[in-house]
Amino acid sequence: MIEKLIVCLIAGLGAGLGTGFAGMSAAAVISPMLVTFLGMPAYEAVGIALASDVLASAASAYTYGKNKNLDIKNGVVMMVTVLVFTMVGSYVASLLPNSAMGSFSMFMTLLLGIKFIVKPVMTTKESMERTSAKKRLIQSIICGTVIGFICGFVGAGGGMMMLLILTSVLGYELKCAVGTSVFIMAFTAFTGAVSHFAIGGLPDITILILCVLFTLIFARIGAKFANKADTKVLNRAAGVILVILGTVILGVNYLM
Repeated sequence: MIEKLIVCLIAGLGAGLGTGFAGMSAAAVISPMLVTFLGMPAYEAVGIALASDVLASAASAYTYGKNKNLDIKNGVVMMVTVLVFTMVGSYVASLLPNSAMGSFSMFMTLLLGIKFIVKPVMTTKESMERTSAKKRLIQSIICGTVIGFICGFVGAGGGMMMLLILTSVLGYELKCAVGTSVFIMAFTAFTGAVSHFAIGGLPDITILILCVLFTLIFARIGAKFANKADTKVLNRAAGVILVILGTVILGVNYLM
């Protein structure tokens, strides 16, 4: 029991801070931790990670929304296209080796962290508002299609891909990008978790509760800090967290 508690605490800490600070999917951290250190089947671990993502992302989205750092209108459009094209991507996923799934997510986490440290996102809300509503809507549909298909095809990397595209392609201010990303992830994670539990049955309830609880607590802490932080400080903090998590996940997967 002590081992379960420690592993779930560390996994929840990393996943929660990653979600609250940078809109990172909890699945990227929790799954490899549970598989490596608790010997849990991968399918069961992913289900627990997705379930942990639901409340953590929803709570983070609420915090970002309360601080007016959430684009709900375009977020809903992107969420629908992501969900639809994730299914399309999954349909052709058999063409890709399984080993590519984890590698894609891990390297994206690491590279995005380095990007935030070396080249911070300094877009302001004023410059965001210069883009017309029609153009933003079209961009959201196109980007949601691309993200959804790649996530379905590769099987990972959704949170990081959304953050990268929101900041680099759609020109979102960092806080608004993270807020919109976690808003979308709350729904995509819920869909994934329900699917996993419906197909594979309920996982270890103790581990599920611990992971959900710890991820939620640290996501709330991360989101509150992020919304109060200066943009430069947030870029560096998010970058450092992503680099650390990316490195740790690579190490954990190496142990696997």
